[in-house]
Amino acid sequence: MAGSQGGGPRGRSSDAGRIRRDQPGLTKPRQELVYGRQPVRELLRARRRKVHALYLAQGMQTTGVLQESIRLAEEAGAAVESIERDRLDAWLAGANHQGVALAVDPYLYASVDMVLARARQRQEDPLLLLLDRVQDPQNLGTLLRTADACGVHGVVIPRHRSAGVTPAVVSASAGAVEHLLVCEETNLVATLKHLKAEGLWIAGLEAHPSAQPYDTVDLRGPLGIVVGSEGFGLGRLVTETCDWLLELPMVGHIDSLNAAVAGSILLFHVMRLRVTATKGDA
Repeated sequence: MAGSQGGGPRGRSSDAGRIRRDQPGLTKPRQELVYGRQPVRELLRARRRKVHALYLAQGMQTTGVLQESIRLAEEAGAAVESIERDRLDAWLAGANHQGVALAVDPYLYASVDMVLARARQRQEDPLLLLLDRVQDPQNLGTLLRTADACGVHGVVIPRHRSAGVTPAVVSASAGAVEHLLVCEETNLVATLKHLKAEGLWIAGLEAHPSAQPYDTVDLRGPLGIVVGSEGFGLGRLVTETCDWLLELPMVGHIDSLNAAVAGSILLFHVMRLRVTATKGDA
């Protein structure tokens, strides 16, 4: 887009001159469409994917988050288009897009060795979250958002029988997944064994007769946390590969928690242990 990028705040009038209006016959992009104000901004901030075009519903106030997204999209060389809201509704099949969508290349998955290298670079004990057959995009997105908040170095998901990093998952994670290293692995058990060979302990969150209360095990060292899905829990071979099985205390009328909630509780517990240990070493 034409025009200089000044350092000061830009008002709506200056944005309007740079945003192209809806073009007749504009077709749905071939690339993925990530939607929602926060997810779009975080994707642009992360600068990991190739971006093609930013679409804004006509009549929106281009201030705050949207203003930053416009600037970042232009810096990435993407077109900025103002289009009818009905067109976004049709493209995104009624998803809550908040009047914003970004056409991007698919998500780039990492490798487990890249995750371990990130931990070494930061001079931290590796902390990985591994998910066994979590198929609900909302649960996956919530766990990814928590993983980012808790300083997880990387997340591993199975290539089959699991949700992948789709636009719905990006939205559910509020864009946090764009800052994470996520690995797709064919064999979760083989990945767990590889991590154990690299010196990690593996803790599975599972209601099992041999499970220990989550706060009775020292989880401060190199660690992989495995969370299963509702209805299935952890697979038998995954369960047998874990060093510990952990459970959360339940004193109410129900005997289980949503996988995303349970996994988030354990991740924050581990983060608290690590922060406390770090302060003790200071």
